[in-house]
Amino acid sequence: MNTRMRRAAVAVAATTMAISLAACGSAKESGDKAEGGSEKKGDDLKIGLLLPENQTARYEKFDRPIIEKKIGELTGGKAKVTYANAKQDANTQAQQVDTMITNKVDALILGSVDSKAIANSVKKAKDAGIPVVAFDRLAEGPIDAYTSFDNEEVGRAQGTALLEALGDKADGGTIVMMNGAITDPNAALFKSGAKSVLDGKVKYGKEYDTKEWKPENANANMEAAITALGKDKIDGVYSANDGMAGGIITALKAAGISPLPPVTGQDAELAGVQRIVSGEQFMSVYKSYPAEGIVAAEMAVALAKGEKLDSIATSKVDSATAKGIPTVLVPVVSLTKDNIKDTVIKDGIWTMDEICSAKYKAACDKIGLK
Repeated sequence: MNTRMRRAAVAVAATTMAISLAACGSAKESGDKAEGGSEKKGDDLKIGLLLPENQTARYEKFDRPIIEKKIGELTGGKAKVTYANAKQDANTQAQQVDTMITNKVDALILGSVDSKAIANSVKKAKDAGIPVVAFDRLAEGPIDAYTSFDNEEVGRAQGTALLEALGDKADGGTIVMMNGAITDPNAALFKSGAKSVLDGKVKYGKEYDTKEWKPENANANMEAAITALGKDKIDGVYSANDGMAGGIITALKAAGISPLPPVTGQDAELAGVQRIVSGEQFMSVYKSYPAEGIVAAEMAVALAKGEKLDSIATSKVDSATAKGIPTVLVPVVSLTKDNIKDTVIKDGIWTMDEICSAKYKAACDKIGLK
């Protein structure tokens, strides 16, 4: 994994070069005064990292090691990262924030389970003098910085790809819309982006907000949709991520639906990429985890040292409870069978051997993935 992370970090260097150089230059300054007039902290920092769940492979396999590695680089290996995963439990995450406050971390990177429920915990951290970087999901409360992907663009990419896959059925066809968890603000942005493309062109036969993003919940929802609409009345399925797409496709196959209707996804998980190779899933959305993780690390280290984010944050966003949050949004790419080699393989996320295992070798050969 370390080798893979190094390859991935190198591959996204062009994307984050200007940000990284600016942040590194700022992070290495010493003896400067912070905004409040006190001496800035050195590299001997304590950074808290709280991620929301482990149902999606990305958090443990990519985000955590990328962030930890970058914080180490920015601080000459002197900073200590304390990590915890809430496993999709908002109460657990609130307790984890309390622990970080008790341990007096210098900054906190927070991927929230429930963006609204965590607001009070964010305020407690702020009151304790701990800056909070909202990671991947825009938590409410007095957040100091935010980095994520352009989440409405994710939805637009999914919607555009689905219309392409529907072909003649793009005009008036019936789809099932499987959105993410209602507690995740990103799910609403994915939905909004997708509907900006799909509205007026397709019919929404059934639509679901999938509890906890769990594949088994998407599977149950899809079974209900098949029963309600009929096996031959589903022209396509909007799935907000790859994990749910797996549950959806399992339900479609169990119902004997063939050929499978086009199904979207997100996260470029290995199983999702392999389903794209085999033709079971039409697309996913590739998001550069190294680029996002590097920015989160840079923001956390800068804030921990009392530095401004002017050289890092490229824009600002508002949440329901805070205005003008310094923000970096990382671009996304629509992933289909045609650009697997130029995206996830080129960036070192997955290797050819991992994707084209024995089970998928023939399918890889068929689409020229060698």
